[in-house]
Amino acid sequence: MRSTVSLVILICLFTSCDPPKKELEKVPPVPVFLPASNPYYSRTDTSTLAVTDSAWHVVLPDSIFQVARKKGTEGAFTGKYWNATGLGTYYCVVCGNKLFRSDSKFASDCGWPSFFEPSRKNSVYYETDTSHGLDRIEVLCGRCQSHLGHLFDDGPPPTGQRYCMNSVILDFVPDIKTRLE
Repeated sequence: MRSTVSLVILICLFTSCDPPKKELEKVPPVPVFLPASNPYYSRTDTSTLAVTDSAWHVVLPDSIFQVARKKGTEGAFTGKYWNATGLGTYYCVVCGNKLFRSDSKFASDCGWPSFFEPSRKNSVYYETDTSHGLDRIEVLCGRCQSHLGHLFDDGPPPTGQRYCMNSVILDFVPDIKTRLE
């Protein structure tokens, strides 16, 4: 079996054909930033972090640092998760805090991943954001205080809320069943 797969791959490399595609396309690609290189990343530790922006700047790639620590926003329809449909859990890419389950994600057509509720009460916290002449509610990570996105009151039931998040700040981990299929 292994030699057959290797042969198919070699033939595809030399003949420009595409290998057979499975349903795994529904699972977003692995992020370029590997949380393993971040000493503050933990999917089990829920204690609040007190890390300076200068320390985060050393650990995080610039694209993540600009959104997480400088409150930037990625362009609409450009993030890897805005239309993702895989089953799993979304964590903060900065610290590993559990943020959202995929069953709370919905298609909002706004261009960013949208959820109707966080995975647990203390996953996120909120601050008033009046930047850019707008009156919004900023959503921050409950563990590392990184900027995640904004909260709006135009979401679906049962909450009526839309947590509009930046893809670059999310670390998606597919459910084991999804990974095995």
